[in-house]
Amino acid sequence: MKNGTIQLDYTNILPFIPKQEITDAVDLAKDAAAALENGTGAGNDFLGWLRLPETVTDDMLTRLTEHAQKLRSAVDAFLFIGIGGSYLGARAGFDALLPSFHNETAAANGQPRLYFAGNHLSEEYHTTLRELLRDKKICINVISKSGTTTEPAVAFRILKTLITADRTQDMIVATTDAQKGALKKVADKAGMQQYIIPDDVGGRYSVLTPVGLFPFACAGIDINALITGARAMRAKILDRPVMENPALLYALIRYLLYRDKKKSIEIMAVFEPRLAMINEWWKQLFGESEGKNGNGIFPASVSLTTDLHSMGQYIQEGKRLLFETFLITTVPTQPLEVPPDDNDTDGLNYIHGKRLCDINRAAYTATAAAHCTGNVPNMTICIPTLDAYYLGALLYMFEYACGVSAYMLGVNPFNQQGVEEYKNNMFGILEKPGYEELTKKFSGSEHTDDSNRTP
Repeated sequence: MKNGTIQLDYTNILPFIPKQEITDAVDLAKDAAAALENGTGAGNDFLGWLRLPETVTDDMLTRLTEHAQKLRSAVDAFLFIGIGGSYLGARAGFDALLPSFHNETAAANGQPRLYFAGNHLSEEYHTTLRELLRDKKICINVISKSGTTTEPAVAFRILKTLITADRTQDMIVATTDAQKGALKKVADKAGMQQYIIPDDVGGRYSVLTPVGLFPFACAGIDINALITGARAMRAKILDRPVMENPALLYALIRYLLYRDKKKSIEIMAVFEPRLAMINEWWKQLFGESEGKNGNGIFPASVSLTTDLHSMGQYIQEGKRLLFETFLITTVPTQPLEVPPDDNDTDGLNYIHGKRLCDINRAAYTATAAAHCTGNVPNMTICIPTLDAYYLGALLYMFEYACGVSAYMLGVNPFNQQGVEEYKNNMFGILEKPGYEELTKKFSGSEHTDDSNRTP
């Protein structure tokens, strides 16, 4: 067990919502958390994620780790095929915990490269990736509960040809449903090794199942430490009162900003490039969980200081629909100082000898203060350091906060009917059997009228 802990600093919320108002509202968060724990809220058949820190066994972690280590010694590259919750968690973990430019240095360090596919439909990307991997020893991990989601299914059909039939059982691993679905049928027929996505865990809450754990292990990330961190966060959530509880307090503050201050957009802001994919995972988690029935906070993100030179003007002085959550790490790991210059031509000698992390921290402090002055309420989630333990704690904290937040908003956090409309339309356009009515709709004049196009 580590001594440090993830903390929520809400100092820059208090000019907008006095502490007493937050304290007076704690029962809202407590009641929503009770609905989660007791299984009395909407979507309660998808609560398997809630107790994953406790139910993931040491035997499973050992099996995943040993399998991944065996593959790591046998391949040049791993290819992970998935989209949404089957992709974003692993990608976020890779970027957060592995060195920058991992793939460029992997071979020299005796490590496999890591690639992703099936999270979009770009012809150029998949063609180039196929050529890049053609002569490599690769392992494919295809991740899909149903096996029918178009993007990963198409990518898998195209890219599985990189592995010869005699190696399929060893070098293709399917993470899918235990009993049903197209991918399950394909995997059974080919004798692929399989890991199970539990029936009661939805995709965007699945990062602590083999959906995320197996890719993490393949990347050499310590999944025992990851789960230990998640366990510690769950214990903290269950033990602490709301005002000392980072998950419940975060959920409550964002709800009060939405309800009372009409703040309908939350910006997650990071000052480390390797945290940017956590932003993307967080956006799916909250956007797909809360955005229903004309309700919900729109999750957006920025990478700072980069976006201070693009989106910074709008955040500072644009329409006041925004609040902001900073995600920062407090312990730097790579010391780098600004060197002196005898001529001081660039005028930077005033910061010579300072570490880059200290300058970056000054940029965060300055930005949080400026945005607060500009009527953008903001709070900060502080991670002691970026390692597997704290990543597990952070991911679980966000999942729990999301469930609580959605219940306070009065929506089911675990369904996503809105996602299906584009899928059904696409099936109709592509003339999939069973979608004939939509095929007729999209072949009609209302979708082919050239008068509505620029010349």
